[in-house]
Amino acid sequence: MKLLSPTISRLARFRNWHIDQWINNPIDTQREVLQDLVTHGQYTEFGRKYGFDDLFNIRKFKEKVPIHEYEDLKPYIDRLMLGEENMLWNTPVNWFAKSSGTTNDKSKFIPITESSLEDCHFQGAKDVLTLFYNYKTESDLLTGKGLVIGGSHQINKLNEDVQYGDLSAVLLQNTPIWANWIRTPELSIALMDEWESKIEMLAASTIEEDVSSIAGVPTWTMVLIKRILEITGKSTLKEVWPNLELYIHGGVSFAPYREQFKKLIGERCTYLEMYNASEGFFAAQDNPEVEGMLLFLNHGIFYEFMPVEEYGKADPVTIGLKDVEIGKNYALVISTNGGLWRYLVGDTVQFTTRYPFRIKVSGRLKQYINAFGEELISDNADKAIYIASQKTGMVVNDYTAAPVYFNDKANGAHEWLIEFDNSHINIDQFAYELDCALKSLNSDYEAKRYKDIALSMPKLKALPKGVFHDWLKSKGKLGGQHKIPRLSNNRIYIEEILSFLP
Repeated sequence: MKLLSPTISRLARFRNWHIDQWINNPIDTQREVLQDLVTHGQYTEFGRKYGFDDLFNIRKFKEKVPIHEYEDLKPYIDRLMLGEENMLWNTPVNWFAKSSGTTNDKSKFIPITESSLEDCHFQGAKDVLTLFYNYKTESDLLTGKGLVIGGSHQINKLNEDVQYGDLSAVLLQNTPIWANWIRTPELSIALMDEWESKIEMLAASTIEEDVSSIAGVPTWTMVLIKRILEITGKSTLKEVWPNLELYIHGGVSFAPYREQFKKLIGERCTYLEMYNASEGFFAAQDNPEVEGMLLFLNHGIFYEFMPVEEYGKADPVTIGLKDVEIGKNYALVISTNGGLWRYLVGDTVQFTTRYPFRIKVSGRLKQYINAFGEELISDNADKAIYIASQKTGMVVNDYTAAPVYFNDKANGAHEWLIEFDNSHINIDQFAYELDCALKSLNSDYEAKRYKDIALSMPKLKALPKGVFHDWLKSKGKLGGQHKIPRLSNNRIYIEEILSFLP
């Protein structure tokens, strides 16, 4: 492996020339990407429906093809999952990345084509390595191993050729052989789906390795680090792995975790954020000292940016790179070599710089909690409250929820403030039914709740009647369309409401 590392390092550094090309020519690059996408898409059922053979520029493309959400593309995806071909892309689809986030389904299934796998996800990962080498030119990163804390993958065959799993598992299953030589743990452990055992196996199998980098969602990474420190009796991870120099994170905001990671890992570790979703590898930090992630412009994705005030309109306006403004909230709209066309991802982004174009994820179009990778949306919460009410006979007048973050003594949780109409309530019974309902509605929440490893039972507080009213009144928001925010990804609202308790 040490003989292979210098070769891979040289290749990664050589890639910098290609990155500079699209950084320096962003508008032309994006135009060429769209032309290539439409060329492939014209041979699909979707492309024939929208006349792709007659689309010669961006303006025409936007005129002909409407904005799509997952439910709009689901009929095509359902047929793909049954084995039909040429629905959204003109090559076979053998993999689907499974994630949650839709209102009608527990999970959504994003098609992964060979093009999106190679030219988007894998190329994005290689470019993260190149960007890191550019930032830290003296790095010896590949003399050690990369610890990958991925998802789980059960073999779920839809037919003889088609399977699905978490995105990270799909990527691990398709990783080139040479990449397996420079990462840990072995594939059988990386793809385990029983997380309690998986954490133990991850810890046991990697403690003696020379780990130089870690990639994973902060939630699970923190659980693993704490377990490794328990087993070894060490104070920091740098005492276990002296050559650890890079942690790549994404999926949830790193802000609540940063200080804890510094304490757990120790000094002299670089933290890089990446934006790699099931739909595509969108961006990664090229410099940890600069806010924002470099938007990947030549990876088979054509980007449009919808000002958030356009969301919900019959014919929403989108703009391209040349018209974006720094600090303004945009909903991300993408067309990809995975067969997603003018697809509304659901995330909102802000540009932190132009030329080069860097972004940060600013939130979701809808209210949500995603502090631990659970992607809990308001629709999930509303349905779960209803189910719990039906099960217990307790009537909910109003509620709000927010995260309780990890600390040295406890895992994360969701705190729910609920005003009940009943005079006699059993708060523990309602919490149990609420938790069960959320698990049934949201597969990511269910995974994080497994045996309390990353997310503990919901913490419920019954509010006296009138507290929500008093809070709204203090804001001048009584009556009309004003309402209690159902979910928030920070604790600003919930702390304000708690201050109104008698």
